Amino acid sequence: MKTIVYYYSRKGSNRFLANRIANDLKCDIEEIEPRLNCLVLMLMGINIGNRKLKMKVEDYDRVILCGPIWMGKLIVPLRNFVVKYRPKIKKLIFATCCGSTFEGKDEKFGHNLVFNVLRNIAGDKCIHCEAFPISLVLTDEQKKDPDADMKYQLNDENFKGEIISIFDAFIQKVKDL
Repeated sequence: MKTIVYYYSRKGSNRFLANRIANDLKCDIEEIEPRLNCLVLMLMGINIGNRKLKMKVEDYDRVILCGPIWMGKLIVPLRNFVVKYRPKIKKLIFATCCGSTFEGKDEKFGHNLVFNVLRNIAGDKCIHCEAFPISLVLTDEQKKDPDADMKYQLNDENFKGEIISIFDAFIQKVKDL
């Protein structure tokens, strides 16, 4: 099954995650680039659109979309991608490195709320969503910092323990889909 990872990352954690996914699946990868990469406009939900992709969505059996969740929202570049390419996507899988925790997944800023929005937009094409909370790689001391999810990012040094177990299970699930 031909697979591609499209990703958007502002700080680098989702870029790291997307590259790990593409490497493990030995598939293509492409960055989603907003026409105007302005954080304020994105947080306000203002749609400026994304730059044209180099690789065609319709050439792939599975699209893995990787990107952040901000304040419990499916961010504009990711929303734009799904809305624009939904007719061409055969199967969509969403992965995110996010600040929400598994315990808080259904709270105001939880990742499950975003997963539900994504499923509403993509319909039955969205076959799986997976969260990789940044809290899984933080030390106990770092977890005491209320802004830790904004300060720290995934990297080769901290991508171990529980998060790698979740990642390995995710890769196997993707292979089985």
